[in-house]
Amino acid sequence: MDVEELKSRLERDYVYIKDRPSDKMSQHTQKETKPYSSTLSISTTEEWEKELMQDPKNRLALSALSSHDAKSVLTQRSATIANTQTFNIKIDSEGAPITNQRSSGRCWLFAATNVFRVAIMKRHNLKEFELSQAYLFYWDKLEKANYFLEQILDTVDEDLEGRLLQRLLESPVGDGGQWDMVANLVEKYGLVPQSHYPDSFNASNSRVMSSLVTTKLREYALRLRQLASGSSNAKESLGAAKEGMMREIHLILTIMLGPPPNPDKEFTWEYNDKDDKFQSLTTTPLKYAAELSSQASVKANSGTNIHDLFSLVNDPRNKYGQLLSVSRLGNVVGMRPVRYVNVDMTTMKTACISMLRSNIPIFFGCDVGKFSDRTSGIMDTDLVNYELGFNTRLGLTKTHRLMTHESAMTHAMVLTAVHVIDDKPVRWRVQNSWGESSGSKGWFVMSDRWMDEFVYQAVVDPKFVSKDVQDVLKQEPKMLPLWDPMGALA
Repeated sequence: MDVEELKSRLERDYVYIKDRPSDKMSQHTQKETKPYSSTLSISTTEEWEKELMQDPKNRLALSALSSHDAKSVLTQRSATIANTQTFNIKIDSEGAPITNQRSSGRCWLFAATNVFRVAIMKRHNLKEFELSQAYLFYWDKLEKANYFLEQILDTVDEDLEGRLLQRLLESPVGDGGQWDMVANLVEKYGLVPQSHYPDSFNASNSRVMSSLVTTKLREYALRLRQLASGSSNAKESLGAAKEGMMREIHLILTIMLGPPPNPDKEFTWEYNDKDDKFQSLTTTPLKYAAELSSQASVKANSGTNIHDLFSLVNDPRNKYGQLLSVSRLGNVVGMRPVRYVNVDMTTMKTACISMLRSNIPIFFGCDVGKFSDRTSGIMDTDLVNYELGFNTRLGLTKTHRLMTHESAMTHAMVLTAVHVIDDKPVRWRVQNSWGESSGSKGWFVMSDRWMDEFVYQAVVDPKFVSKDVQDVLKQEPKMLPLWDPMGALA
């Protein structure tokens, strides 16, 4: 029996919980109230199994779900039909080619550079173009190492076994990041075309490099704490020790990723534009990034200055209209912290639709693993019907998922289109960074209901939100602890 036939039989034979007042188990429970027991008895599980297997639909479910991938069996055909790649509001330049982060956690850098590149492509009349994600990756790793060591020095009086230190030590230089963190990198180091700093093997396959650097940083953390507790002239001795540590990290990164372009040194970018005319530009990485704020680039990008964008988030645990930040979360010491303006989903989606109407792509953060399929590229809360297969409903709300750490921002992508019916969004077009073998040649589609449940962040132009929302940025932020789900790095 193939998967489609199994799905058909399950759907035909299954009786939903919500369609009946009580099932056999609940009736049994009503008849017999057993005393509470803190242990699990073999006889009880045997009784459960006997009752379970008496129901033909459960025997069918066992046959189907024990020998096939559950998500494949329980995928709803209606969801795949509804989520088409057709949209009535779409930006005129989505950016090409589809990018591929490969075996690395650099989605945030890919999503950000995929937003940046649209303005550059318009400015220089390009058909295809990629910025170097590896360039920002190199500097991010180095800056995160420095940021981590500074946090260690700032917490020498904290208990090493306490939650804060253990969280800091958990992932000192993870691949992930946030919009404000990439903004810091671009401001300090600029941007370069991918042709001037292409991926090395370790940029595309970062696990070994990240593991090595993490091991060294944990070693350094213990050494710095020991020096801080036993030195009479701590500041000077710690400074010298830290510089030596950073030099070793620099060596590892440079050997594994390759020496990056100097932010202040000129390079010459040669390219053929959309009309196949040869062009040449001599500039520096910092000047190249600053061009995004030039009058010509802002005009080409519908009046939006990419450097002015900021993060809206939807965190229903916290008050809307409130500025949020995360304690000790960042990458570049002394530069902007991670900040979120907390809004309801209607405000976020209204801003996103306005951005798309103005031909501006949107960086967004979500929990990509929930109710999604990498092969089809569909993200829809109705995609997988777990209730059909297991006779139980997944009842957590968005608030509950955040409260219990069931969900967080795990991935960053780009919105380029939306389909609207009667002024309400129905589905959204998503540019991913998993290569053309995923989704529809790299493109995903997200239902609006999925957006409500699993999208947490959208980076927008201030002009597309009200003055009240803009003014939230002037507030003193509510500081969330480092282990809060909003501290997750996409």
